[in-house]
Amino acid sequence: MLPASRPLERRFDMTKASQTNLGASQTRNVALLALSQALFMSVQTMGIATTPLAAHAMLIDKSLATVPTFLQHAGLMATTVPASFLMAWIGRRGGFTVGALTGIAAGIVSFLAILWQDFFLLCLGGFLQGAAASFAWYFRFAAADASQANFKAKAISLVMAGGVIAGFLGPMTATWAVDWLEPLTFAGCYVMMAIFSASVLFVVQAIRIPGLTAAEKAEGGRPMREIARQPAYVVALLSSMLGYGVMTLVMSATPLAMLACGFKFGDSATVITAHVIAMFLPSFFTGHLIARLGVLPIMIAGACISFGCGLVNLAGVDYYNFFFANILVGLGWNFMYVGGSTLLTTTYRPAERAKVQASHDFTVYATTATAAALSGFLQANAGWTLINIIA
Repeated sequence: MLPASRPLERRFDMTKASQTNLGASQTRNVALLALSQALFMSVQTMGIATTPLAAHAMLIDKSLATVPTFLQHAGLMATTVPASFLMAWIGRRGGFTVGALTGIAAGIVSFLAILWQDFFLLCLGGFLQGAAASFAWYFRFAAADASQANFKAKAISLVMAGGVIAGFLGPMTATWAVDWLEPLTFAGCYVMMAIFSASVLFVVQAIRIPGLTAAEKAEGGRPMREIARQPAYVVALLSSMLGYGVMTLVMSATPLAMLACGFKFGDSATVITAHVIAMFLPSFFTGHLIARLGVLPIMIAGACISFGCGLVNLAGVDYYNFFFANILVGLGWNFMYVGGSTLLTTTYRPAERAKVQASHDFTVYATTATAAALSGFLQANAGWTLINIIA
């Protein structure tokens, strides 16, 4: 009996070793993707704090101040589908490399826009920043796809938690760099955005995520119309759309509303810092809450918290109204977006992930582009109150 049991023992040991290696690999990938997320979101938060004000300073017609922000979301929307399919073809690392290079280009073009006081170049820089983001927002799905089923929610949540660093680092860097190249106000911010994108380029080279097999590529999976009829897909999509749309509407107009109320750049940068921290700090426990309570209660809680943001903003225009409202909308976004992304991963097979993830992100970012376009127009022509009623 003893000799016969040895092959079983060897198979058990091999399985155990394989699981250990898989666990170590997924932990390493999640850590690298979280760091990449932190650097990428630092670029995003610098843009949030800087670009509307840089455009505002250039323009006679102030209602166009959020056009570069709208084009950032438009760039994200326009390239998210090609980005997903490109990564299905060349792998996650290759796609993330293309995205980081695009981010470097965005920083350089925006710097030149400030140097030459060219609003159209600032718009191009915004579009390129959105194109770079279309790759980077797949960090969360890359972590989930490379993780075991029981770790997917936590993998998404932990990668998103990398944004906590960005909440401090991005606005602090923008505040430090805003007059760095004086008298070219804001130019230093865009130099730092290019440097941070170069750091992403360096980090993603260490990521090791297996691509689709030849058989999976050939399979293709179910038609998208069949996948989209699943109730889980519809709910995941609506949660992400509404969570991100409300946040974009409020967040894009906040620096302009604070400027109209007499607050300084440092004040709005601090509010954006609090907002971004509230977006990503909950990610340390959102995955655990989803595992414990289920994904739907977390998404519903996020919707209720986002509703609270509108109420706080409608209550007044003191500094702390802006401050706490942005915390609430950040927290609500986290629960709705992480919840929606987690639920989405249950709706597709490996061969279908490129088109399903692309359809989700395209629809979400079409919503955010619309919200960003409306925010500047509404702030200039209708006011802060109507923005929050809509939210």
